[in-house]
Amino acid sequence: MGDREEDEELQMALRMSLQGSPPAQPEPKRSKPPPPAAESPEAEARRKQRELMAAAAEKRRRGAASPASVSVARSLLQPVVVESAPAPEVTKEQVEEPEQAGVSMEEAKEVEEEEEEEKGEELPPDVAENLWAMVFGRGVSKAVLAQWSNQGIRFSSDPETTMGLVQHEGGPCGVLATVQAYVLKYLLFFSDDLSNPEISNPLYTLGQRRFYQSSFAAGDDFSSLTDDRKTRALVHAMVEILFLCGTGKRAVVASVARANRGKIDAALEDLSVESAVDLQKVLKTSTFTSRKDAFNTLLANIPLFQSRLGAMLFLISALLSRGLEDIQADRDDPSQPLVTAPFGHASQEIVNLLLCGEAVPNVFDGKMDLGGGMSLKGIPNNVEVGFLTLLESLNLCKVGQYLKCPKWPIWVVGSESHYTVLFALNPNVQEENELEERESKIRRAFDAQDQSGGGGFISVEGFQQVLRDTDINFPSDKLEDLCNAGIIVWSEFWQALLQLDKRAGGMKDPTGLMGKKQFTIFHFNGIAKSVPNGNASAGGSCPIQRPRLCKLNVTVPPRWTQDEYLADVVSASTSSSKDDSILSLAPPGQTNQHAPLVDCIRTRWPRAVCSWVGDVPSIV
Repeated sequence: MGDREEDEELQMALRMSLQGSPPAQPEPKRSKPPPPAAESPEAEARRKQRELMAAAAEKRRRGAASPASVSVARSLLQPVVVESAPAPEVTKEQVEEPEQAGVSMEEAKEVEEEEEEEKGEELPPDVAENLWAMVFGRGVSKAVLAQWSNQGIRFSSDPETTMGLVQHEGGPCGVLATVQAYVLKYLLFFSDDLSNPEISNPLYTLGQRRFYQSSFAAGDDFSSLTDDRKTRALVHAMVEILFLCGTGKRAVVASVARANRGKIDAALEDLSVESAVDLQKVLKTSTFTSRKDAFNTLLANIPLFQSRLGAMLFLISALLSRGLEDIQADRDDPSQPLVTAPFGHASQEIVNLLLCGEAVPNVFDGKMDLGGGMSLKGIPNNVEVGFLTLLESLNLCKVGQYLKCPKWPIWVVGSESHYTVLFALNPNVQEENELEERESKIRRAFDAQDQSGGGGFISVEGFQQVLRDTDINFPSDKLEDLCNAGIIVWSEFWQALLQLDKRAGGMKDPTGLMGKKQFTIFHFNGIAKSVPNGNASAGGSCPIQRPRLCKLNVTVPPRWTQDEYLADVVSASTSSSKDDSILSLAPPGQTNQHAPLVDCIRTRWPRAVCSWVGDVPSIV
């Protein structure tokens, strides 16, 4: 009975839209129907199809439909006299072929797409102006804009690096590398759950992480990854980052007006975004509080983020998810643009926003109190994927434990001008033995009192607090020696710990076998590099562009004894190479190799020895 009434209502609506006036005879009153029952999936599909057909018919009427089409539509709307026989059921064919109602499937789909586009909101002009100034500043060059306007979020077509995102332009590497790190999390450790739109929810991953860390080691056959798995991993990564920026409550997705589904090429043709006015004209935003809805929308519109505006749109999405006022409050100096001049690199604030959800400028843990009510902001809590930087090996900054020891063995790696990704296939590389955990606890307590900006020294008062927090009991004469200078340097403190017995809270190990490890780690650089094509004809070379993936064998030798530490200090001071002093620590048959990436690895695993086959891994 319900379907019959809906059909009659649809007929009346279409008559009114075609005739422009109500029917001569009013519809007879019906008795009050009973409360509607729960709608079956088939009934819901029929109802939605009718709504689309009615909307399409109204659109055709407004567009001055031809007399022939109006005649056909009216012939379909002739009243049907029904005696006592039940109303005929709508068949599956009628649902699947709405052309029988005078509306083509293409028209209905077009109406649906237009309705989806209308759901997005335009940015108010003042918000667009503030957003543009925050990202690019007031005097951004055309070269920088070209970098950010021509970088999509696309996977490599090369079988060996198919799990990686390709970078063709300088500048957006901070965005691409961080998204890449999250993509690897899902490809390596959640590959069996990619069809579940809720796996980016922290409540879901919390229950799964222990299983993976204890028994799961991902395979390294990246060439077997299907396009569907990679796309879903990318969408999960985007959803997780956006909800992280939105404090778990919301995600804002930025898109281009009229660029849904198959219209992307047409919408982006000759499109130029060179000012806040241009941005305001083309940008649409949609806000989601459901991860499932955000996942489905991003999955349907992933071609837009693969287009040349993909990296810029995702950065804008993250900024709007966080909120522009909160972004500025996160920063130590909000007057500077997030994209740094003159080369257009993503700032550390952008990378930190995508890693921890806040656009803080520093990489140490928590806040650093400078006195007088002033402080510097660092990473507020634990993160899913981490960060290492060459600058720490140069003593220019100090990366905290939150970024060094993330939940998953994946790190964004920063150099002076580029971001790449380091990852392990087995989370066990992060497991610590008893003495390693002890050292980590002592180091965290020391760093919490370090007000030097990562210089590695603390006051006597801070030192006394470290001893209380870590239950270390030095003999009185040793304690006096350490405090004589008025400051305590980490290296001197560490030497004293190596001499102090474990029962007194020290690190003295009679066995000399503390913490030896061997594992494999991978480094991915998304910058496309020209390499010879093995299929090129003999008459000429045809180099191809491909990212770079390097497999490294890593050995972390036993920790220093006091004698080894002192010997290493002496040899390092007289050696012409920083690696001569640890060359003998390489395992038999393994040659110690060095590159700037190795210096980054040693900030996480001190004295690590690395080797690889082929080209030197590049972090630039």
